[in-house]
Amino acid sequence: MSALLAIDLGTESARVAVYSADGVELALSQSGYATSFPRPGWAEQNPEDWWRAVVTATRAALTEAGSPPVAGVAVATTASTVAVLDEAGRPLRPALLWMDSRASAESALTAASDHPVLRYAGGSDAVEWLVPKAMWLARHQPDIYRAAGHITEAVDYLVWRLTGEWTGSRMNAVCKWNYDPRGAGLPDDLYADLGVPDLRDKLPGRIVPVGDPVAPVQSSARDELGLTGGAVVSAGGIDAHLSLLAVGGARAGRVSVVCGTSTAFVTEIDEPVYPPTVWGPYPDALNTGRWLVEGGQVTSGSVLTWAGEQLLGRPRAELPGLIKEAAALPPGAHGLMVLDYFMGNRTPLRDPRLRGAVLGLTLGSRPEEVYRAAVEGVAYGTRQVLDSFVDGGVPVEEVFVSGGIRHNPLWLRTTADVLGRPLLLVAEGNLTLRACAVTAATGAGQAASLAEAAAGFAPRVTVVEPDTSHRAAFEQGYGDYRAATEATRAIAHRLSAPERQPG
Repeated sequence: MSALLAIDLGTESARVAVYSADGVELALSQSGYATSFPRPGWAEQNPEDWWRAVVTATRAALTEAGSPPVAGVAVATTASTVAVLDEAGRPLRPALLWMDSRASAESALTAASDHPVLRYAGGSDAVEWLVPKAMWLARHQPDIYRAAGHITEAVDYLVWRLTGEWTGSRMNAVCKWNYDPRGAGLPDDLYADLGVPDLRDKLPGRIVPVGDPVAPVQSSARDELGLTGGAVVSAGGIDAHLSLLAVGGARAGRVSVVCGTSTAFVTEIDEPVYPPTVWGPYPDALNTGRWLVEGGQVTSGSVLTWAGEQLLGRPRAELPGLIKEAAALPPGAHGLMVLDYFMGNRTPLRDPRLRGAVLGLTLGSRPEEVYRAAVEGVAYGTRQVLDSFVDGGVPVEEVFVSGGIRHNPLWLRTTADVLGRPLLLVAEGNLTLRACAVTAATGAGQAASLAEAAAGFAPRVTVVEPDTSHRAAFEQGYGDYRAATEATRAIAHRLSAPERQPG
């Protein structure tokens, strides 16, 4: 029987899975690549490394699955990871990773615009998004910007490598390029006002809705990947946003929270609301006729990795012991507060120049106390996002959690306790890959719609109930977190000022 090929390009590796038509995972493989951090707040990768990793992981997964013929292929990647290429698709410079925050001044310029399309983005483009990054290139590397034949998201780069077609995911276009699917499309007048009047010419010209077929895999890519079968590539999109397809489908009140290096919060609503504390509402980004709302923490799991491995110097193999020691401590009893803004804040504060902090340290502070405080700080950041949804009129009824949080019991437990609501922990390891399988099945004609395919791929979940005995401690801690954020904001802005950075 024909299989489905799902490709997920993450921050550290490409993960590839092979699924049967009825949603059974047949094989999984991954291959990594390096990230460089040339300056504080900058993060870059080589697009050629992405493709090499995809080829390596795909060949391994297909071999493990028994080399079945592939009916459909779909790709998801981190959003706002931007490749800058010549006309032939060769990189002109390293790609700007999603977490790269160099374009803070350009992001601020978008906030000064009164263009109507910005109402879909909460009034401005975030520092991570493609448009501010393109503005930064035009201002700081004008020769490279002028030479660029293509400025494109990582997902669209991989679709080109697969098919030879330059197309854009409608999800990425709406959420990250200010594309208006219900109006003028690409906003040339906004781009001109922002100093990139020719940006349209560098973006993919064909915009394709999620789940619609793009083209079959081209012969050269088939040979590299070891593919057989029809292998039609469907339009994919943003990893976390697509996760709604892997929790049984999108519906009002259902929020997918993908907790990994960063944490993404995604839901769909029937009618738009426009609070400035969220990203969106995005029209038709996932499902035509509905509105996608997004929130996010730039750093979450990465803060815990930093605390354990970098600050405390524990090898990765010893982290389970550290987590166990931290879990034995009473909530908040350590007298410490960690602010999780290591690379700024996505939502609800929309402030790329906030920075992380560890407050309350004494000479008696122990490693397990510091780690526990880091976990609590990340959980407070999660609550801050979900509170902003509710306060802005976005319903939150079911909270599905997935990602790396599954492997850290203290992080999972603390998040449930801080939120004070049950969490639906997804048993499947990678929702993005399952969502890609849903998308691939739709584009290959194995399902009539995304909703029909999503229903067939609904995951198993475990309910994690909050421990109400910790409510008072975490309410106090959350209040201190909010107060500490405000108290350190001006200092963080001074410390993160561009003129203070080397080079």
